[in-house]
Amino acid sequence: MGKRRRAAERPKRKPAVLGGMIALVVGGAGFGLYALYDGGASADEASTLSDHKSVKTGPPSALEIKTVTSRFLTAWQRGRVTEAAAATDDAKAATALLTGYTKDARLKDVTLTPGRPTGAKVPFSVKATVSYQGVNKPLAYTSSLTVVRRASDGAALVGWQPAVVHPELKDGDTLVTGASGTPPVKALDRAGGELTVTAYPSLGSVLDGLREKYGKTAGGKAGVELRVVRGKASKKAGLSDKTLVELSEGTPGTVKTTLDPKFQAAAEQQVAKREQASVVALRASTGEILAVANSGHGFNIGFQGSLAPGSTMKVITSSLLIEKGLAEADKKHPCPKTFTFGGWKFHNDDDFEIKNGTFKASFARSCNTAFISQAKKLKNDDLTKQAQQVFGLSMNNWSVGVPTLDGSVPVQSAAQMAASLIGQGGVRMNPLNMASVAATVKTGTFHQPYLVAPSVDHRTLATASRTMSAKTLGQLRELMNFTAAYGTAAEAMSGLGPDYGAKTGSAEVDNQKKPNGWFTAYRGDLASAGVVQAGGHGGDTAGPIVATLLKLGS
Repeated sequence: MGKRRRAAERPKRKPAVLGGMIALVVGGAGFGLYALYDGGASADEASTLSDHKSVKTGPPSALEIKTVTSRFLTAWQRGRVTEAAAATDDAKAATALLTGYTKDARLKDVTLTPGRPTGAKVPFSVKATVSYQGVNKPLAYTSSLTVVRRASDGAALVGWQPAVVHPELKDGDTLVTGASGTPPVKALDRAGGELTVTAYPSLGSVLDGLREKYGKTAGGKAGVELRVVRGKASKKAGLSDKTLVELSEGTPGTVKTTLDPKFQAAAEQQVAKREQASVVALRASTGEILAVANSGHGFNIGFQGSLAPGSTMKVITSSLLIEKGLAEADKKHPCPKTFTFGGWKFHNDDDFEIKNGTFKASFARSCNTAFISQAKKLKNDDLTKQAQQVFGLSMNNWSVGVPTLDGSVPVQSAAQMAASLIGQGGVRMNPLNMASVAATVKTGTFHQPYLVAPSVDHRTLATASRTMSAKTLGQLRELMNFTAAYGTAAEAMSGLGPDYGAKTGSAEVDNQKKPNGWFTAYRGDLASAGVVQAGGHGGDTAGPIVATLLKLGS
């Protein structure tokens, strides 16, 4: 019998270690982190180990979300910036910000705990210690990340944005710990009382703005703190540096504002009753800002919002039409159900019409077609000039004391020009702008609103190049008075007459079921305006907020 060939024995295999990674659960909420050790697979490698040829598409799977999140958070927590950045779709940007997290922000002992994901979005909590020259302070906050799929190869990665590192961060912003450079300020109301975020939650961004503008000149001394240092884009958007942790107190300087504690408290109470509400009140004869409040306590919609003002814009448009002889308060004026201009068909609310009615009736009921019908008689820049020359808007030259958006009324043509006549198209305003419009009607002259008196820093306030004629002004007041007494603003303004005027507005917004509700009004020497986003008609939503402030007295 010949020798039989023995089958080759299979070699004994050692337990596989995938890319040098050993699973170790370290975090809660049923969503473990996997610790990375030296030689660990990169995000790109791990996401394609199973199949190098196929490119995955569609939303990331639950396993991919869990794996990528664990890889990113574990690497970040261990200070392995390169590995953490490799788990994102923008490794260069992630590397820069995560490096600064340790080097510039002076953060150590970082603990990251993931929460329960919602789809591809994963919330997580952050605990760390800010350490600077022997002083240590705790830092705690929450953030989130979203796992996305890279189109080129299907890799599941963290969709990079600065807010992953801290929710306050925008593109170009950084975290820095050190001498603040800008001393803190103690902001006072007009009566000398201190303004704090605890008492007035809406004033966070206002106080940040005051510190940025006046901190170096108000007599204070800088402390040491962890802060968000804004980049060019954020500063252009009107955002100020923000303190996150104070390690050693500075000595604050003092800045007195025009805010009235009675009005500010009432404004805070009113906006708290609604989601996404903002209101501003000011003294018409001087422009002194008495109150500003927002439901959301982050971005200051009241001063910096950029929203279509809807029919409240008809105050400015009416002044233009009256000046040009295209409308007169008590003369007949067309208000058809619809009117077509520039290829667009414009409608009134519920397609109402006013037959043989006056311009005053159209204004009081907020008839869109009464204004659109005059577009063919106007030049493309007529409304822009009226807003700039009479109402002091859209020139980006207000000097309020903190960042503001001064309204935008761009030159437009055809249908967009017509839409701008009723506060749509490219027109953008905020409650500060529209309160100023009401004040200009009340006094007959534009007074630039301000929060800090110009005498404090010898700055020059913006002015308007001309005023309305007495005839135009008289008719414009008549329109607003009639609207407050008998028109769409009557319910909100009930009992506040006779020295009053108002205009309501509703502004349509794409992909929003309800329009933004606007209201601007004056009573005596007070002027106020407000907006409730996605609230509906202005008379029902913003109207009661504004009226409450006007009731406080003139």
